[in-house]
Amino acid sequence: MAFSADELRVLRRALATALNPAPLQDDDVQDCLRLAESVDESVAEAGRLRAFLLADLVRYRQALPGSLTGYLELLQDALAAGYDPAADDLAALRALRHHPAAGALLARCQVLAERSVRTRLARVSQAQSPSRTLAAAPRARLLALPGGRASDDGGAGAGAGAGAGAGTPAKPAPKPPAPGERPVPKPSEAFPPRRRPVPPPPPEERVAG
Repeated sequence: MAFSADELRVLRRALATALNPAPLQDDDVQDCLRLAESVDESVAEAGRLRAFLLADLVRYRQALPGSLTGYLELLQDALAAGYDPAADDLAALRALRHHPAAGALLARCQVLAERSVRTRLARVSQAQSPSRTLAAAPRARLLALPGGRASDDGGAGAGAGAGAGAGTPAKPAPKPPAPGERPVPKPSEAFPPRRRPVPPPPPEERVAG
């Protein structure tokens, strides 16, 4: 795409305004609009020319080997315009590798095709990498804290108190006395229950006796 001297001046003023915003005059605004329309038309024309070039390339490829010279020229123009060689182009060039120009063009197309495949694979891997990271994230393991039901010291008490309820703590087992040590008396032994006094017999029973 080439710009005329007037279009370059308009483009320079537009860039200066973008860097340093300032009010534009009506003439400057109209010049920028006309330049934008010219750029849009050039882009559309380039797209049409590219479509015609690729259509001619297909026709010349289908007419090989008689159209070898024209096909090689069209393929070089397409590559210069950013065309990625297709599998049909590589197959045609392999069949014509005995021709020096076709052999050199085949080596160039193979490099471009490999680069294009790597670029597409990199884009696919980048698009799939977040989902793979989420899917491959390991699940957190639940670890038992010390002092719970699984501890060695409270294992027997937990099993005994399971029937009484989950929130009822188990009573510790009594500690046996050491050899030669007097056992601690039970509350019933230290404080025996008081016996109720026997009421006296009725007066009739005392007189009779």
